[in-house]
Amino acid sequence: MFKKIIVLAATSAALLTAVTGTAQAQDKPLLNASYDVAREVFAAVNPKFQAYWKAKSGHDVKIDQSFAGTSRQAQDIIQGKKVDVVTFNQVPDVDILAQRGLLRKDWQKAFPNNSSPYYSTIAFLVRKGNPKNVKNWDDLVRDDVKLVFPNPKTSGNARYTYLGAWLYANEKFGGDQEKIKQFVGKVLHNVVNFPTGGRGATVAFAQNGQGDVLLTFESEVINIAKGEEFKAGGYEVVVPPVSVLAEFPVAVVDKVVDEKGTRQLATEYLNYQYTREIQLLLTTFNYRVNHPDVAKVVADRYSKVRLIDPTKVLGSWDDITKNHFGSNGVLDQLLAKR
Repeated sequence: MFKKIIVLAATSAALLTAVTGTAQAQDKPLLNASYDVAREVFAAVNPKFQAYWKAKSGHDVKIDQSFAGTSRQAQDIIQGKKVDVVTFNQVPDVDILAQRGLLRKDWQKAFPNNSSPYYSTIAFLVRKGNPKNVKNWDDLVRDDVKLVFPNPKTSGNARYTYLGAWLYANEKFGGDQEKIKQFVGKVLHNVVNFPTGGRGATVAFAQNGQGDVLLTFESEVINIAKGEEFKAGGYEVVVPPVSVLAEFPVAVVDKVVDEKGTRQLATEYLNYQYTREIQLLLTTFNYRVNHPDVAKVVADRYSKVRLIDPTKVLGSWDDITKNHFGSNGVLDQLLAKR
C-alpha cells in the first residue's frame, strides 16, 4: 500500500511538472526587435501568426515588439536585451550580433533570399505639387532644397539613403572618389533634422513641417502619402530612376532562444513571413517581395526603378561598415564638415 502511494505521488508530481512545463511554454512571449517604421506591419502580421500557431499547436502565444533604429537595437541586444528574433532593415546590424556570438555566423543561409523576406528602396516624399520640382538625387544637393532623414549613425534606414546617394554619385562621376564625397557631403549638409530613427524623421517632416524632402523607404513614403495619419498634408511620392537595393534581413537570436526554449516558435515565426498570405499582406504596406506569384500579381503597383546592390559596388557589408560607417569612416569625415 505504501509503495502504491509513493507511485501515485510520483506519477502525480510528474504530471504536474508536465502540465506546468506546458503552461510555461505557452506563457513564454516571443520578443521581436524591429526597425523604427515597422509598427503597422507587425500590428498586422502578428495576429495572423498567433491564429496560425493556435491552429497548428493548440497554444496561445504572446508576441512582444520593440521598435527603434536597428543599430540601437543591435547594441541593446549586445548589452543583454533578451530578444528572440530580429526583423531588421540592414544586414550589418545582424552581422554584428553574429560577430558577438549571439547568433550563427551563416545566419543568411537560415531562410530564403539571404534571410530577407521582403525588400524596398529609398524614395523621396515631397510636399503637394512638388514645389521644388525634385525628381532625382541631383536635386537633393541644390542650395534651395532642405532634407529630412534619420541619422546614419543610429538608423539602417538612413544608411541606405547615404548609400543611395553614394551609388548614384559613383555612376554620375565615374568612380571619382573626391567628386562622390563632395556630392554626398552636400546631401548631408542640406539635412535640417537628423532624428535617431525613421519614425522621428516622418514626424519631423509631415507633422512638424520641416524640410522640403523626406528620404526614407519607398514603402514608408507611399504609406504616408496614401495613409490617413498625415493625409491632410497632401504629399507626393518621387521614386528616382536609380536607387539602392534595401533588403530587410531576419534572424533567430540563437543564444536567447536556447536559453528560453523558444527556438521552434521563433523559427516558425520567421518562416511564416515567407508564406503567400503574408507576402501578399506585406505588399499592402508597399514592400516589394520575392514570392514569384505575389510579385507578378502586384507588379503594376510599383514604380520602375533600377536597384543597385551596394555589395556589388562597394564590397562586402563588412567592408562597407568599416569604410563608411565605422569610427572615423567616410560618414564621420563628411559629417564633421557639415
